[in-house]
Amino acid sequence: MNLPKQQSKQIMDLSIVVPLFNEEESIKELYNWIQRVVSPLNWSYEVIFVDDGSTDTSWQVIEGLRQESAHVKGIRFRRNYGKSAGLYCGFDAAQGDVVITMDADLQDSPEEIPELVRMVKEEGYDIVSGWKKKRYDPLGKTLPSKLFNRTVRMVSGIKLHDFNCGLKAYKLDVVKNIEVYGEMHRYIPLIAKQAGFSRIGEKVVQHQERKYGVSKFGIERTIKGFLDLLSVTFISKFGKRPMHLFGALGTLMFVVGFLSALWLGLSKLWYVYHNITARLVTDSPYFYIALASMIIGTQLFLAGFLAELVSRNGHERNNYQISERID
Repeated sequence: MNLPKQQSKQIMDLSIVVPLFNEEESIKELYNWIQRVVSPLNWSYEVIFVDDGSTDTSWQVIEGLRQESAHVKGIRFRRNYGKSAGLYCGFDAAQGDVVITMDADLQDSPEEIPELVRMVKEEGYDIVSGWKKKRYDPLGKTLPSKLFNRTVRMVSGIKLHDFNCGLKAYKLDVVKNIEVYGEMHRYIPLIAKQAGFSRIGEKVVQHQERKYGVSKFGIERTIKGFLDLLSVTFISKFGKRPMHLFGALGTLMFVVGFLSALWLGLSKLWYVYHNITARLVTDSPYFYIALASMIIGTQLFLAGFLAELVSRNGHERNNYQISERID
């Protein structure tokens, strides 16, 4: 059984996790902006900067901020691992009742933080995702994003307009019970839903124009996004029962191929019985299509069987999310 992770004693009202890569110009400005917004609220808070292997002076800026303020914490990777890795380590270090994530490029506004926290604490949301309804990105970035978000809504059933928005708020329990890896940071709401956190809300947030540097993402992000969607959908539905997918597809293809071959054979016998000249069964292209269908169906079935054996012997086969228990 997967019991809830042991959490450290909560000593914070708020944790702000900021993954970054080569953002030396904006880090200090972002932190000062966060301070101006959060300090008057009299909350205990921490700002966790996760340096994803920056090659500029980003880490030196973070070290300087730490010397100036006890609210600053930093994590530095030896090399670039990606945003998901940064969020994972930031989530692991977070101690606040509410965890906010935001990008370091100043395109996410800290002015949104109080309302995001309120929605989590007072309205009971597990996750509140930002929606950059009005964006200041080029058309080549906004159109693929709209297509991507529409596809994810259809597949996941989660009615969010902007899955890619880095500005989100979480209950601490959520970030301690999900695993973000690879490029799966785009699908955190979906991963959380699969873990049993179904209260997912959305808030329209202000999108700022990029002030420094250039975007770290290109067109390949859209392609990777769709591939990751297939992965997370497959794992969520068939990760513990692969035979349901491969076995069903394999059986279907084998039956279609077998019936097609049977039809060809019976047709040949009918022609022979009525003394009608007919070409050989092996001269028909449908025979080879039927044969290939039966072979592929058998291979899919065996793949499902082997995957089922691996799944049944995996150490996480009984890994279930338990929110509470009474003994």
